[in-house]
Amino acid sequence: MTINLKERFGYFLNNRWLVFVAAMWIQTCAGIGYLFGSISPVIKISLYYNQKQIARLGVAKDLGDSVGFLAGTLCEILPLWAALLVGAIQNFIGYGWVWLIVTRRTAPLPLWAMCILIFVGTNGETYFNTAALVSCVQNFPKSRGPVVGILKGFAGLGGAILTQIYAVIHSPDHASLIFMIAVAPAMVIIALMFIIRPVGGHRQVRPSDGLSFSFVYSICLLLASYLMGVMIVEDVVDVSQNVIVIFTAILFVILIIPIVIPIYLSFTQEPRVVPEEEALLSQSGDQGPGRSEHDDGQDIIFSEVEEEKPKGVDLLPALERQKRIAQLQVRLAQAAAEGAVRIKRRRGPRRGEDFTLVQALIKADFWLMFFSLLFGSGSGLTVIDNLGQMSQSLGYENTHVFVSMISIWNFLGRIGGGYFSEIIVRDNAYPRHAAMAIAQVVMAFGHFFFAMGWPGAMYIGTLLVGLGYGAHWAIVPAAASELFGLKNFGALYNFLTIANPAGSLVFSGLIASSIYDREAEKQAQLPHEGPLNLASVLTSFLNMDEPLKCEGTICFFLTSLIMSGLCIVAAVLSMILVYRTKTVYANLYGRSRT
Repeated sequence: MTINLKERFGYFLNNRWLVFVAAMWIQTCAGIGYLFGSISPVIKISLYYNQKQIARLGVAKDLGDSVGFLAGTLCEILPLWAALLVGAIQNFIGYGWVWLIVTRRTAPLPLWAMCILIFVGTNGETYFNTAALVSCVQNFPKSRGPVVGILKGFAGLGGAILTQIYAVIHSPDHASLIFMIAVAPAMVIIALMFIIRPVGGHRQVRPSDGLSFSFVYSICLLLASYLMGVMIVEDVVDVSQNVIVIFTAILFVILIIPIVIPIYLSFTQEPRVVPEEEALLSQSGDQGPGRSEHDDGQDIIFSEVEEEKPKGVDLLPALERQKRIAQLQVRLAQAAAEGAVRIKRRRGPRRGEDFTLVQALIKADFWLMFFSLLFGSGSGLTVIDNLGQMSQSLGYENTHVFVSMISIWNFLGRIGGGYFSEIIVRDNAYPRHAAMAIAQVVMAFGHFFFAMGWPGAMYIGTLLVGLGYGAHWAIVPAAASELFGLKNFGALYNFLTIANPAGSLVFSGLIASSIYDREAEKQAQLPHEGPLNLASVLTSFLNMDEPLKCEGTICFFLTSLIMSGLCIVAAVLSMILVYRTKTVYANLYGRSRT
């Protein structure tokens, strides 16, 4: 069959890999919250804020980054391009107005109004995140782990990518970074928003998909390694502006390379139509995650099968298990038709079907997932928020190295979490949260290293916590879509993300800060060494408003041990969820192993 260029171009525009690559680029704009540490100094200087006022802006940023109820709702009501446009407008207005105020092009606003602007601007990225995840999870229903991990990984690297692009501008006016944050995401979204949509991805499955994912993983590892190398070189060596431009040009080339996949599939391969495979995929999709609620008869029989099947069935090989269940379904259907069995109609969906947010909120599995995420990711975010003080207390002067390192490990954790959790699900038909429990145990060891403060412990702790924290954001969205369906995925996902700032508020805002201040006060109350003269008295008086500093491993010893314990609790909750959902995953993915 001969296909002309126009048809080839049509296949290209409707290729699910094109949607995936565009979503990766959009996700680089969903990491603008990571740049707050870079723009807060210029806001502080320009508006004469103190550290407490900047901290309040930081809280507004965290809330904007995590509160995505509106984004989740609009992604269910509006076309995804419209939701993306709303997010771009919010981002442009919020940070654009902040830029006007900082550059004194408009009148300054009170602190509460600035908090609103920061919240509105950062909240725009929840639209980018939700639209990208919803479209790609629907287009890749059988590869949710890798897809979510890669997309969330690009969001984690967004700050480093935008920082490198800003380095090319080389503007002495640091407020221009705020301008770039306001304008650049809007430009990217407007250019790509019509590409982000479901395109019937389950009908585009190819044997080469595994190779395509391997290629994307290779690009991700190359990108992470390249950014790490560039950061080290720019930090150690005083490079010229021309070298920075070359570095950034290479970065753009690496980011563009994945477009090769949809181009190759669309322009060199014949369109693949496999009715039998399509039917099987559609059937498994209907009976798997996000199954429709309209198949009442089948649902009723399935409900009775769960109650009537022998206990040892789930331990059988997948092919034998399906055979036994099919035989039981036939017997129940015949008995129901003859009136010998009274079929009970159940209320609400079962795990693996489409839940609304209200229906999910009354399920124990949903709250197990939520609190496991709260303890795990909350402890990780506590480290990220306090990494500067932690490294300073241990005597490290170059603290931003650890900040850069944890962003890279966070990225690799998201990539790896999606990859390994998919192996657990695909090859073993085992719950995805088993990978989450492993990640949380890894984080517990990382917090323990922070507590001990041994030589080199900062590097090891940063590695372990960064990897474990990143894995959460690849595993949880995929697991939520599997257990509670795709139909209302946006609302469910954005509710779960509340666990992140909630954990940070309690663990960082209350526990870590209180313990740090208490230890700093103890050190400040030590007897004064040396003669008490007028100079020392004046110095103490002039510095009385400065925040106290704590030095030594004691500053975060107790906090890190508490965080380690919370990660163990999170791992236990994850394993409880694994135990409760083993049958669900065996039914959802056991078929794919035969």
